[in-house]
Amino acid sequence: MTLQEFLTTAFSPVNTVLSVLLILAVIYWLFTIVTGLDIDIGLDADLDIDTSAPDGHVHIPDDPSAWIQFLKFLNLDIVPITYFLTISLFLTWLGSIYLEVFASFEIWVSALLVIPMFVISMLLTKWILKPLNPFFREINHKGEVSHDFLGRQGRMKSTIHGSKIGILEVFIGSDPMTLMVKSKGGERIEHGTTVYIVDEAAGRKYYYVAKEIKF
Repeated sequence: MTLQEFLTTAFSPVNTVLSVLLILAVIYWLFTIVTGLDIDIGLDADLDIDTSAPDGHVHIPDDPSAWIQFLKFLNLDIVPITYFLTISLFLTWLGSIYLEVFASFEIWVSALLVIPMFVISMLLTKWILKPLNPFFREINHKGEVSHDFLGRQGRMKSTIHGSKIGILEVFIGSDPMTLMVKSKGGERIEHGTTVYIVDEAAGRKYYYVAKEIKF
């Protein structure tokens, strides 16, 4: 296959979206490697998930739904989501490229086949990353227990209110850490707001935050 043929296949009506997403993923990782920073993405969806490391992990609540159980099945409570999605996207893109080169389907059929290919890619990604689970598990919990977060200041990475669990970023020296937090008193706290950690739940499963410390 020549370069021109490869580009034509990669940016065909079926593969264009996958190719663009893969290019964005490469840019993201280059940005992360060069700067050492992670792109700030607010999570305002009403999902009981959270991150506990700079790359993001899924937090499994005490009574997980079927969707959360599926995420746990994929080991996303251990493996950073960015790693998982990047590999899954690459495998889906690769499968779609090979499918278009070696098979002649209608465009709508090829587009529909992307969905099962993505599901298969996620299962393959789980298998590929399985040997690294102990490493990711160590990163996930490294250093968290030894720090006292009460009274520390941080910035909200998601919007919280009522009993909704959100994400707070705090810095220990120059190292960013993310914690599961709830609003003290249930008040609404917007993404990007600077807050204080004022209390912690039993077992340190999450912390309570407020916009100011009241004495």
